[in-house]
Amino acid sequence: MVVGYKTYIDLIKSLIQGKEIFSTGMTKEVDRCRKAIELASQGKKVAVVSSGDAGIYGMAGLVYELLRVQDSRFKIQGSRHDEKKRTCNLQLATCNLTIEVIPGVPAFCAAASLLGAPLMHDFASISLSDLLTAWETIKKRLKAAAEGDFVIILYNPKSKTRVFQLKEAIDIIATQRSNSTPVGIVKNATRDGEEIKITALKELPAHYDFIDMTTIVIIGNSATFISDSKMITPRGYNV
Repeated sequence: MVVGYKTYIDLIKSLIQGKEIFSTGMTKEVDRCRKAIELASQGKKVAVVSSGDAGIYGMAGLVYELLRVQDSRFKIQGSRHDEKKRTCNLQLATCNLTIEVIPGVPAFCAAASLLGAPLMHDFASISLSDLLTAWETIKKRLKAAAEGDFVIILYNPKSKTRVFQLKEAIDIIATQRSNSTPVGIVKNATRDGEEIKITALKELPAHYDFIDMTTIVIIGNSATFISDSKMITPRGYNV
């Protein structure tokens, strides 16, 4: 049984022919993970599909969260009975599920490999989507990462309806970076339609229309440079 976001299911159609599929659209992550737990509790072997790595902005954490909440509810219900009964209820809640998180290649690693070696030193990955995190919290993280001179990776930089966040994010970062700071832009990394651009921070606004939800933006630190059309952040070796 394969459970996943419809777009990701479509990407792996050739690998899952003949499998039973449960898919939903965007913002239905909780429904998908609940369904996966339900199916696994029935004794089925279930694969929950995420893009990149399941533990990085993926579904692994949500599955664990839902199981924790479900276990807590059964513990509360079972507290009216004896310890043996409560244990039984708890086992029924999870059916002793075994969860294996299989590592994948995160989008920022795929994007970095196409740009050169921009993540050779400390970096911070920040999603600009405020659907699950308050925008004020995201701005604090951007400011801290910029002040700490981290290479900054921007996930979910812009969507059709969420457009102001990218400009605000770059304005915050620009207070701590020079105009010539290298910036890598990768759309659809390792997928059909892959596009790569390397520019400077001061030129980034000219590319805002190019950037969307399938794009990773990597902003260099104070030492990042461009050589032979590649973006490199030195680790600090004596060379």
